[in-house]
Amino acid sequence: MARTRKPSQNQRPSEGRSGARQSDNRRTRPQRGKAQPSSQPANAEASVARTAARAPKPGLKPALRPSYAGAYFLFGRNSVEAALKNRQRECLRLIGTRKALDDEKIIQIRPAIKTFEVEDIEDIASAVPEGAPHQGLLLEVRFLPGVHIADLKPIPDQKNIILMLDQVTDPQNVGACLRSAAAFGACALITQDRNSPKESGTLARASAGSLEALPWLQVPNLSQALGQLRDMGYWHVGLDGDTKMTIKDVSLGDNIVIVMGSEGSGLRPLVKKTCDVIAAIPTTGAVESLNVSNAAAIALYELSGK
Repeated sequence: MARTRKPSQNQRPSEGRSGARQSDNRRTRPQRGKAQPSSQPANAEASVARTAARAPKPGLKPALRPSYAGAYFLFGRNSVEAALKNRQRECLRLIGTRKALDDEKIIQIRPAIKTFEVEDIEDIASAVPEGAPHQGLLLEVRFLPGVHIADLKPIPDQKNIILMLDQVTDPQNVGACLRSAAAFGACALITQDRNSPKESGTLARASAGSLEALPWLQVPNLSQALGQLRDMGYWHVGLDGDTKMTIKDVSLGDNIVIVMGSEGSGLRPLVKKTCDVIAAIPTTGAVESLNVSNAAAIALYELSGK
């Protein structure tokens, strides 16, 4: 799921023409007493500066990093405990302070897991976003296995609600939406596999353990996914403030996909066109819009029949 970026190098084209006059050639000759240009590329000095900035400063230990390819750290008690309890999650190493690792409720979930004790809690802090609460615990994990859209076939005689996010890029918002979706009994969360965040410790913490409990599909094309879900019996409700129909007026049965866009641009035109109904969450107008995770919670509550 990781992406790589290829560096680029620009080479300045040579100037002048072979048929130039002698007087023109003299203009390009270096003058006495002036410094000569370096033979290194123009960006060499900046490149050296960037390399020096990335190097560990004297006296500081390097940040604690995952030791396995394709792995990342979960942090904090809730995220760690939920992942250890999820048998679909491949857990590689449990890292913590002595106090954190003395917690038998954590250790007993997977007694055979490799543990690594750190003496200085700053080692834990070096592996998480600045200021993020970690409670002295890290869990090195691999990404969860993927879920296929065919696995979301509606179950008869019950509410089948799916939450779809269109280009919501903040991992904390996506994590909060996962939490709301799990709380109101949704079947799954669907996002696009680009222009949306991937699994991370920050997202997992915002989800309060829901990342381990709710299936999360990342698909190449949301409009195509909506078409597949329609063939499976789902109706699609897009959320948009520029409509007279409210979420309370929607009555489409038990199988519903709630489609929400980003706070800035909302639903993209093609995704919006694919929805069966566009509805709004009525507000007083005191604020321009709701946070996407708050709006998701309201829509899930209204349409899940809780």
